[in-house]
Amino acid sequence: MSTASDDHFRALERTRTQALVRRDMALAWQMHAPEYQLITPGGKAFDRASYLGDIAAGELCYVRWELGDIAVRASAAMALVRYQALLAFPSGKTVRCWHTDSYELRGTSWQAVWSQATAVAVPI
Repeated sequence: MSTASDDHFRALERTRTQALVRRDMALAWQMHAPEYQLITPGGKAFDRASYLGDIAAGELCYVRWELGDIAVRASAAMALVRYQALLAFPSGKTVRCWHTDSYELRGTSWQAVWSQATAVAVPI
């Protein structure tokens, strides 16, 4: 089995994050594994149902999710992507963070399994 290209994973991450911003829930559910977990910059853990449920209900809204340069580490069945992101929310709050996401090959499609966001320290 050949490993997908780095550009494939960059495009996959852009598609996933834009589905969350647009609240395209059908696509978001497809792209997140049943055991998906997000750890936020504040240390809160979300499982797939809670995270996507909050987005669908409008309790969590992303106005913008800008991705910086995406680094990729991939093998035949797993990939990691890491980049800095700027997230914007309806309140006007913005968060700059490092984002690391793991993807696993499930049958013929790749799904996000873990996401870790770490706040970028503001220079003093």
